[in-house]
Amino acid sequence: MAPTYRLPINKAIEIALTIIFALILVRTINVFEDYFYLKYDLNKENNLKERKIRTQLQFVRKFIVSLIILVTIAIILLSFESMRKIGAGLLTGVGIGGIIIGFAAQKSLGNLLAGFQIAFTQPIRIDDVLIVEGEWGKVEEITLTYVVVNIWDQRRLILPITYFIEKPFQNWTRVSADLLGTVFLYLDYTIPVEPMRQELTRLLNENPLWDKRVNVVQVTDSTKDGTIEVRFLMSASNSSRAFDLRCYVREAMIAFIQTNYPESLPKKRLEHWDKPAGL
Repeated sequence: MAPTYRLPINKAIEIALTIIFALILVRTINVFEDYFYLKYDLNKENNLKERKIRTQLQFVRKFIVSLIILVTIAIILLSFESMRKIGAGLLTGVGIGGIIIGFAAQKSLGNLLAGFQIAFTQPIRIDDVLIVEGEWGKVEEITLTYVVVNIWDQRRLILPITYFIEKPFQNWTRVSADLLGTVFLYLDYTIPVEPMRQELTRLLNENPLWDKRVNVVQVTDSTKDGTIEVRFLMSASNSSRAFDLRCYVREAMIAFIQTNYPESLPKKRLEHWDKPAGL
């Protein structure tokens, strides 16, 4: 074959082999990721360990894949003589160029470092339940630069990864998925407390959402408008169950009071004084 054709063909084969090798590395990483996803399944009651491993695995996989792509592009570009000359010229100005690039990439480097911090110190994990920006949701994805929170109504809240390093937020599943749920009712002073305790116990025993840890009824406050604050405290194995259990208890207790103690529902009192005779 003539050198005119042989050199371009050799270069094309070299580039193709480089790309294929990079693709094999990426596919191998994906196979390992799938293996660990099957081994550490999130569909468990207490999945704290699985969430820890998946969070680290997802971040490390994305970082390594990005690194493979960058190295592959660099190898392909440097295989051309003209690009090697440009690279040698850039090295002579590496001092000033490095400062300029450092300032330009400051935000990206900050995101990358924040990603490493989140992956290994884990203030948040995959499938964690958060209250962030006034919204309740679960961590759906953690990338190198942002975090996706799946909100309860199926919207997606996208936040920069540095948000979880710099700003406060609530993590309901940081240590365990177990949660306490509360229901507050404001009732008249005439309401008897003991029947409500018995009714709450009956409701919880009949409901599979209750994890049988906490069952409490307390009068926690009295208000200026003539009512008392009654708190119903219960427990559940995760946040979704706790929310459903709270709604169930609230509805059932209101129905119980309406049926058995309607006179104890909140009311406004008005006292009327008759004028003494002769005035």
